[in-house]
Amino acid sequence: MHFSEKVLKWYSENKRELPWRNTRDPYKIWLSEIILQQTRVVQGTPYYFKFVEAFPTVYDLANASEEKVLKLWQGLGYYSRARNLHATAKMVVADFEGEFPTSYEGLKKLKGVGDYTASAIASICFDIPEPVVDGNVYRVLSRYFGVALPINSTKGAKYFKELAREVMNKDNIRDYNQGIMEFGAIQCAPKKPYCLLCPLNHGCVALKENKVQELPVKLGKVKLKHRYFNYLVVLDSNQNTLMEKRTGKGIWQNLYQFPLFETEGAASEDMILKEVKQSTYGKHLDSLTLFNETAVIHKLSHQHLHTQFWILRLSEEIKGGIPWKDISTFAVPVLIADFIKTFKI
Repeated sequence: MHFSEKVLKWYSENKRELPWRNTRDPYKIWLSEIILQQTRVVQGTPYYFKFVEAFPTVYDLANASEEKVLKLWQGLGYYSRARNLHATAKMVVADFEGEFPTSYEGLKKLKGVGDYTASAIASICFDIPEPVVDGNVYRVLSRYFGVALPINSTKGAKYFKELAREVMNKDNIRDYNQGIMEFGAIQCAPKKPYCLLCPLNHGCVALKENKVQELPVKLGKVKLKHRYFNYLVVLDSNQNTLMEKRTGKGIWQNLYQFPLFETEGAASEDMILKEVKQSTYGKHLDSLTLFNETAVIHKLSHQHLHTQFWILRLSEEIKGGIPWKDISTFAVPVLIADFIKTFKI
């Protein structure tokens, strides 16, 4: 039995029942693919349901405010995905009359849609024989064929795409593409693959040469950066606070946060006091307390944020302040959302 036929047989017997597998609607397939980028299925599925309920069609998503989209996305991370999602919906409505392109090349022209996503939509929705290559597929192919080329190198990416095209099942590309991704997620898992009961174990080079844990190969990671965030949670006697919108191209663009004071290392109370006294509300400071003695370490892909929340109580009312009861409506990073849940005013 050919490689692809074994994958298809395995998929028919082991596939998970997932909501986007019962449709060929390119809007819903695209939505699921964007949500599941860098997100596990178990975490992404509730978000898929939330988005489909809030935005049943691409028109609904295109006409929504960015703040509503970011609020629904809250907790998924990599917020550029949400902004691209919104921008693509607008593009589909404005440039394609609400209909997704039906070709691989046309899909790649959409914002935030690269080779993988275009291949997935084209094959799942329109039966176009275009192979998908994601992290799961890299793992299956590199182990089975014993390929040690780095998957995150230009040469490696090109080689694996060609290999994926060579071994794919053109006659049932829809199930094959979903099947090989599912196989990599469940059977040929990253740390504890089920090699003993694997239908591909007789031909697997990595298993034969005892290299299962060595493959796939990936080039060295980017050096981890440590940053120190001090959020100033300002409160007046009327339970009003301050929020600001993050701008620029850094993390959490267009999300809201408490006023932020970033330092080179862990901040002392004196450092925070000095910063506060230079602010517009410094002269009305009644008290300053540290909410969390131990910094919350929020881990992102290339940086760790060491975060402390400082509670500033003022004697005067904040001009233009936001009622504390309303801040749950703002789209904020999950780090701040967790603080809001635990802080008792």
